[in-house]
Formats: sequence, structure tokens, C-alpha cells
Amino acid sequence: MEQFEILDLIPQRPPIVMVDGLNYCDDSKTISHFFIKPENVFCENNLFLEAGLIENIAQTAAARMGYLTKIKGGEPLVGYIGAVKNLNIFFLPESETQLITEVHIESEIMGFTLITGKVTSNGKIAADCEMRIFLLAE
Repeated sequence: MEQFEILDLIPQRPPIVMVDGLNYCDDSKTISHFFIKPENVFCENNLFLEAGLIENIAQTAAARMGYLTKIKGGEPLVGYIGAVKNLNIFFLPESETQLITEVHIESEIMGFTLITGKVTSNGKIAADCEMRIFLLAE
């Protein structure tokens, strides 16, 4: 897998970057990693909040699109979360831990991508959901 800096793959900029890098990416599956720092904007009382988990899943999907676009010579597109469905938060990970996030592409049609995402921390599922993401045309 070709390596890129994460900021070359996603439109977000600090302090709203919730992915450190890609571990794996193909047409249907993407795996990312993210180390939670205590000063993260989504940390409160040493816990990574629900909004951070959702954003981490969305940015993993964004990194996938950015990666696939970048290896073809293009620039990443801006996307928006259109809907979150069947969200389960099993626990809030503590700061100073690493998240591994896996996103599966269920379908892509007319600028919409339907994904399922799962965030794990220390080998346990912290959150999962379905998400509909809309990409803006170039």
C-alpha cells in the first residue's frame, strides 16, 4: 500500500483530525489508527466522547476516498455525514490509548456512500454504526 501523510488524504485540519494514518485500504475495506491525546477536543474527563468516535469513523471513510483519489493523481473531495444509523456506543475509550477503526463500503451511488464502521480500543469494540456520506462533486 502506498503511504501518504494523513493530511494529504482528508479535508479536515487540526484540531479536528481524528485519524493518524491508514493501516489498510482497498475498494471495500479500510482500516485506520488513531492515538487519543488528552488535549484532544473530543476528550472530557480523560475520555474520548461519542462525537469523537463518530468523527473517527467518518474520517476513516474520508481517508479511504482520499487514498483512492490520490493514487489516481487527484485531490481528496470534501464530504459530509448525511446520516448515522444504528449507532452503538459500548464504552468511551480513555485518552492515551490507540483506536483501530474499520470501515466497510456497503454501496456507492450518485455521490452517496453507505458504510458500516467499527472502532476498537484495546481489542474491544467501543462503537459501531452505519453511516451515509455525501461527497461534493469536483
